[in-house]
Order: sequence, then structure tokens, then C-alpha cells
Amino acid sequence: MPDPKSGLCPCLNPLNCVFFQKEFEDVDKTFEQLIRIAQEIPRTKVLEVNDKYWKGVCRSLIFRFPDDLEILKIDKKIQIKSASRYGGGDLGVNGTRVGKLLTALEKSNS
Repeated sequence: MPDPKSGLCPCLNPLNCVFFQKEFEDVDKTFEQLIRIAQEIPRTKVLEVNDKYWKGVCRSLIFRFPDDLEILKIDKKIQIKSASRYGGGDLGVNGTRVGKLLTALEKSNS
């Protein structure tokens, strides 16, 4: 589990990793919503969960490449990181995943 004060580790390779951070008014509600949404992503297995942190592995459809998806709640902020375990690039998969998470979050709040 990452340090709840310093947050998730930054992306080492921006070609296969996406990091998002934002402050939310109701961070607890937002965290719970994001976890529910993330758990519905196809081919996702939950690896770790507690009241501040969620981690899952998402696998690609054809080759089943693993990507780590992490969601961390720090004070009023939420951090989301999606990173490929292998390869120098991800063809935009991690950015798309985080974008879909945030879009689904917006829809659930409207």
C-alpha cells in the first residue's frame, strides 16, 4: 500500500502510465463511487481494498496483458493511477481506462 501522506508513486514511463489527481467536495462518496465503477471494468480482479486505497489488475481482451489500477483517497484528494506492467507503451489503454472511470463518475453524479 502506498504512503497515505505522500500518495501513489508517480508514473515512471508516461508512455504506459497515467496519473490523475483532483480535489473533491465529498471525497468519501467519490472514493466509494470510483471503487464501484472500477470493480465493474471487464476482466478486473481486486487485489487490495481498504477505507483509503483500492488496487486491481485489469487484463486486456485478447492477450490478457496486466495493467495495475490504483485509487487512493488523501484528505480531500483522490489519486488514480493506471499503469502497464510490461512494455514500453500501452497504445493509450491506460488513459482511456482513467477517462472512462471519470466519465462514469460524472454520469453517476448527474
